[in-house]
Amino acid sequence: MKKISAEQVRADFNDLLSVVHYTRAAHELGLWASERALIERFFPDRTAALIEAGCGAGRVTLGLWQLGYRQLTAFDFAAELVDQARSLAIERQADGISFLHADATTLASCHPINDKPFDGALFMFNGLMQIPGRANRRAALQQLHAVCAPGAPLLFTTHDRDSSPTERALWRLETLRWTRGDQDPRLVEFGDRYFEDESGRTFMHLPDRREILEDLAATGWRHTFDAMRSTIAKETRAVRDFSDECRFWSAQRGA
Repeated sequence: MKKISAEQVRADFNDLLSVVHYTRAAHELGLWASERALIERFFPDRTAALIEAGCGAGRVTLGLWQLGYRQLTAFDFAAELVDQARSLAIERQADGISFLHADATTLASCHPINDKPFDGALFMFNGLMQIPGRANRRAALQQLHAVCAPGAPLLFTTHDRDSSPTERALWRLETLRWTRGDQDPRLVEFGDRYFEDESGRTFMHLPDRREILEDLAATGWRHTFDAMRSTIAKETRAVRDFSDECRFWSAQRGA
């Protein structure tokens, strides 16, 4: 059985079930309270040139626009989702947003990207963790580092294997599976999950906190903040139904 690859993840995101799921969220859900609080905290300058990785159907991108940010570049490697984001921007008359079909792991080679450094970057709703392979996730962090100016903030989210007693118990069982070699053969490394529900098939890597701190340090980002979503803001039922608890991270680009 083949290991999960970027091509499989892309195909899953381009699948109709996934496109409908993320498009509905973009149209109906908008920014979470926690996202808005941290965006306004770490990106106080509404004139800043921002880049959003893994923009999907435009939920966060259009939320940024509604907050007054006007220099926005957003990209995703799933072409169907990018098309939905463009359509939503047209519907809401959000002129001037640059939407691109691009891969976070090769971003710096994208011609419209490499002209001028960005003042900040976002990689929301666990998008970074949907890249299979730690080396590839580090490549994405390095690419964002390459297109951002020194001192630029980065905001992203992950799940957390240590976030609750239940999670810790589940991962102790998963450790035993990997020790015995009984894990899902499609998984690339410990911490991976691949599952299917009403919104389609989803690959997700669940790190622990130390892993992310190591990845930031290895890719030129200085950790500045992290906290679980529930400690940042109280979310609506709709948000909680859409997304489980997650950890927010902020880092700053080194020189």
